Amino acid sequence: MSRIAKKPITVPAGVEVNVTAASVSLKGPKGAMSCPLHKGVVVAKEGNEINVSPREIEHDAMAGTTRTLVNNMITGVTKGFEKKLELVGVGYRAQAQGKVLNLTLGFSHPVAYPVPEGITIETPSQTEILVKGVDKQKVGQVSAEIRSYRPPEPYKGKGVKYSNEKILRKEAKKK
Repeated sequence: MSRIAKKPITVPAGVEVNVTAASVSLKGPKGAMSCPLHKGVVVAKEGNEINVSPREIEHDAMAGTTRTLVNNMITGVTKGFEKKLELVGVGYRAQAQGKVLNLTLGFSHPVAYPVPEGITIETPSQTEILVKGVDKQKVGQVSAEIRSYRPPEPYKGKGVKYSNEKILRKEAKKK
């Protein structure tokens, strides 16, 4: 059995877990989530722990994946997930207005990004964007979509980048 799937998941206080044969659903202080289960994986709730095991040895990797997905759901409904983006460049700005993120990224037109359901976007300053949500996959996808409008370029480093991202800089052309 995979090493990840062997570890039991402890359920913190205030999280409601409902395990059926086809799915796992969680309800916590930040929200509710559910995840469909693979047919080769068994999920069992015993007290305040959740154990994941494969039905057969072929489904060993899927058991580890399912355990990680359930653990991420528990983290999401208790603490939530957050990604921070930074805008680098003269005149690059971001402004959150309701369910729309307005971006000025050096194009001839402003970019309006509609914020999907379940995600909140905050702009503490004009050059910072905070993407928050319960679903780890959705937070990462929204961050990647915002970054894809103007990825950082290697010569001046201008563009939308993650706060912890290191940009490999290239040397300018010599005469």
